[in-house]
Amino acid sequence: MSEIRLTSEKKLRLFAGRGFPELADEVAAELGIPLTPTSAYDFANGEIFVRFEESVRGCDAFVIQSHTTPVNKHIMEQLIMVDALKRASAKRITVVAPFYGYARQDKKSRGREPITARLMADLFKTAGADRLMTVDLHTSQIQGFFDGPVDHLFALPMLANYVGSKVDRSRLTIVSPDSGRVRVAERWSDLLGGCPIAFIHKTRDPRIPNEATVGRVVGDVQGQTCVVIDDMIDTAGTITKAVDALFEAGAKDVIVAATHAVFSGAAIDRLKNSRASEVVITNTLPVSEDQKFDNLTVLSIAPLLARAIREVFEDGSVTSLFDGHS
Repeated sequence: MSEIRLTSEKKLRLFAGRGFPELADEVAAELGIPLTPTSAYDFANGEIFVRFEESVRGCDAFVIQSHTTPVNKHIMEQLIMVDALKRASAKRITVVAPFYGYARQDKKSRGREPITARLMADLFKTAGADRLMTVDLHTSQIQGFFDGPVDHLFALPMLANYVGSKVDRSRLTIVSPDSGRVRVAERWSDLLGGCPIAFIHKTRDPRIPNEATVGRVVGDVQGQTCVVIDDMIDTAGTITKAVDALFEAGAKDVIVAATHAVFSGAAIDRLKNSRASEVVITNTLPVSEDQKFDNLTVLSIAPLLARAIREVFEDGSVTSLFDGHS
């Protein structure tokens, strides 16, 4: 009778969708592993087909996909990849979504509205995902929508360290673009030695998307270098209005720092023409060559994602990565 040998050796596999292959390549390079060969294409009617070219049985699978434009297509592709892995007997499947699509639809502002951020979590769970990894959710409570572990990573230390290395911290003020992100501004302040905080009183009509009215600056910014922080820049209307309001309130200089560069509509023109001396973002979403401009700085999120993937794979601690401290 031949002997059956059992092996407990785990296999880490990284799979990439077509949303932002360059970021996946960076993460793979940081991990020192190749991307698993994948065949993916669209049928004539737009349906997506995915097949993995190597066995994935028993592996610890990480499926990375940026929910970039067209958002629905790239979300669907990631769901199909998760389903394929589940049916091919992957041991554990982790969805890596650096930018989590539909995160702004996290609650009902009025009756008869969806909570699409919850629907997203349900879709990934139904497809077969065991774990979710993402960066700077629009609101932290979205973690509770997913029935399983969620690694909510923060780009804050990386952004704060970069900004702190370029400015005089004694003349620095962290500015939240609205009252809802004051807690994040406090974390920035902690990392940068307790610099003062201000915020901008903003109103928004829930019936009109992508449009806000910026009110007055709450806090003293006279003669200060102000850093306006946010989780994403979409149409850049809110950010550029905040920059103008700060200069009107006496700010000496304004820097913009955000994690997700959605850059919809007239965003690039608005940022180019704004008075901000620098716009600092990460590459959770692709930034094309025609979207780049002189005072734009793009920091790579790949080292953070790779470190988190390695910790999850090795059953280590990811606490330091998602509590806002390095």
